[in-house]
Amino acid sequence: MNNKNKKVLILCTGNSCRSIIAEALINAELENIEAQSSGVKASGRVNPNAKKILEENNIWSEHYHSKTIDKVLEKSFDLVVTVCGNAQESCPTFPQKTKVIHVGFEDPDGHEYSAFQECYHDIKNTLLPHVKKALQ
Repeated sequence: MNNKNKKVLILCTGNSCRSIIAEALINAELENIEAQSSGVKASGRVNPNAKKILEENNIWSEHYHSKTIDKVLEKSFDLVVTVCGNAQESCPTFPQKTKVIHVGFEDPDGHEYSAFQECYHDIKNTLLPHVKKALQ
């Protein structure tokens, strides 16, 4: 991979849990890859448990926030990843020939904190290898 950062968009429905966790993990764990996240119907807030799991793993940043798809549509991405079925079905068409993949995860929203821990580990162990492979 060259020194230029590859750009990845993580897309889900509310942009409050899974996509925020995925954005933070990619930015923390994968070299030369810069992630952003967005929601098709963004909730406008980061779930407190999603923030807590990222803080516990020392990868929370105040610039992570819930945002709507129109905030990122004009940017160009090397890869778009949908992490829920709704986002996969309503994923907009991106300019150029942006590669789009789907790697779905259960929504931890409304569940115990342990569901967020499980989601964090699922994303780390499943999504990160998919993103690396898709960008090779």
